[in-house]
Amino acid sequence: MTDLLAETLDHLERLVSFDTRNPPRAIAAEGGIFDYIRAQLPGFAVEVIDHGAGAVSLYAVRGAPKVLFNVHLDTVPDSPAWSADPHTMRRLDDRVVGLGVCDIKGAAAALIAAANACEGDAAFLFSSDEEANDPRCIAAFLARRLSFDAVLVAEPTQCEAVLAHRGISSVLMRFSGRAGHASGRQDLAASALHQAVRWGDRALDHVASLDAERFGGLTGLRFNIGRIEGGIKANMIAPAAELRFGFRPLPSMDVDRLLATFAGFAEPAAAYFEETFRGPSLPSGDIARAEERRLAARDIADAFELPIGNAVDFWTEASLFSAAGHTALVYGPGDIAQAHTADEFVTLDQLQRYADAVHRIIDGGSRP
Repeated sequence: MTDLLAETLDHLERLVSFDTRNPPRAIAAEGGIFDYIRAQLPGFAVEVIDHGAGAVSLYAVRGAPKVLFNVHLDTVPDSPAWSADPHTMRRLDDRVVGLGVCDIKGAAAALIAAANACEGDAAFLFSSDEEANDPRCIAAFLARRLSFDAVLVAEPTQCEAVLAHRGISSVLMRFSGRAGHASGRQDLAASALHQAVRWGDRALDHVASLDAERFGGLTGLRFNIGRIEGGIKANMIAPAAELRFGFRPLPSMDVDRLLATFAGFAEPAAAYFEETFRGPSLPSGDIARAEERRLAARDIADAFELPIGNAVDFWTEASLFSAAGHTALVYGPGDIAQAHTADEFVTLDQLQRYADAVHRIIDGGSRP
């Protein structure tokens, strides 16, 4: 085991011990994980900002860096399926297990270790609100309009540079019906739940019709009805129902048009239809601009000798940086299949590769 990996594991053990589950997103600006990180970055100018609602960011700068590394510290909640305390990291022969080790505290630990192993210029942005549909940290940072040649956003990509991924849109719908006894013949539209189910059938048919659409190795539209609730009991017509759905478009798809299409499937019209969150695709922009940004990100990856991977279905905050005009790519240790799972793990080999790459970039002066 190299000294760099050993230091990474020691930092990761401490980072895992801090409870940063989101929800409830109750991370404090003072004490806990942010005080720990600040103490581990001597020689850095460190700024911790509380953006409200449990969203806190830490921006650390040394020298005059041209590259920004971004990593989120919040995790999803643990589940009863964990076989041991999720906040106590377990070291096995070829991996470590703990909540957030893969998504994505392993990268945060490696950034700290790599920064202390050399004296090169470096800029780190640690955020704490990625696992919720309220990305305050990145929005506030982008409003400062700082300039970087490249932004490397850490997510589990098996240490391959990801240049493109889907966007994301989340929607809340409400349906209104008329309460009544369910024994008689009824207009199907009288039941809010019947309206919701019929809407779902039309929506799923439309999604299937888009299977042949493609962009950069990605195909079709990813779609999910995540929640339907309403009604009172089996023999009562449901007067109200609420439905939440989400979809993940290709970079080439028009999100506003998709929203209008989905809204139009409600008969009668939904009582309420609101997009609650939207994240752009990576790269952002129209097809020509997106391709230009993808090629620029490829040049960055080549300059840093990072292997280039395939486009991915999951969304990342790299798209927010891209939409703001930065050349952004996704690069981090671990497999996305381990993210959000019980007994989440990341291999030692992945941590070593990521730490080595970060050290190489920083030690080389962070110049693409």
